[in-house]
Amino acid sequence: MRTADPGTGTDADPDFDESSAGSTSPPPSRRPLVLSAVAGFVLGGSVLGLLWGLSGVHAGALEDAVAACQALDRVGELPDTSRDARPSLTPSLSAERLRRMIAARELSAAAAQVNANYQPLADHIDGVSRMVLSLHFNDISGQRHLTEAKEICGRI
Repeated sequence: MRTADPGTGTDADPDFDESSAGSTSPPPSRRPLVLSAVAGFVLGGSVLGLLWGLSGVHAGALEDAVAACQALDRVGELPDTSRDARPSLTPSLSAERLRRMIAARELSAAAAQVNANYQPLADHIDGVSRMVLSLHFNDISGQRHLTEAKEICGRI
């Protein structure tokens, strides 16, 4: 006689052995677990490699800022003509000193482009370069930029 199995709602055979039915099913596959682990390893390694590669960019910014300060220092003393009665008679700078001033401006701008912490240095050196290239050494703002740039260079 067949009776209804209350758990499944099907007819149950009294001679049915549940232990023999469970042993024929295959064990669960570990393939999805292994594939997930490999994908996680590859993704994590890629992210770490990318971060490591990008971290070297800021080291170049420091080197550019230091080189800008060295170039500014090699320009030498600029004449302070703010007290001169006739600033138009100020002697001009050599081409070599002008090129160093341009190099200092470009190096500081490159450092600021990579790392915003060097933006004040770039701004002050740009102010100095505008004063030098125009040969208006009596510009009080340019002299202030020179003082600030030298202070920032002293801290780098």
